[in-house]
Amino acid sequence: MANFDEIKNDVTAKAKAFLDDNKVKDALQSEKAEEISDKILDGLADAAKKVTGGKYDEQIDSARDNVDGKIGDE
Repeated sequence: MANFDEIKNDVTAKAKAFLDDNKVKDALQSEKAEEISDKILDGLADAAKKVTGGKYDEQIDSARDNVDGKIGDE
């Protein structure tokens, strides 16, 4: 039976291989991916702001924008 580290390493290797595939890269840079990611990121940012009572809005917006820049076509 595989231990946790072996499973983690296997999943990590498979995820890296998946993300290195050109078809996957193209899909992640598509307009549709941008639309979907914007909705998800906006929802997560709004939830985080609500939970933190607005105390960390600037940091949340910065993190949201950083992730958004990595996904989609904008």
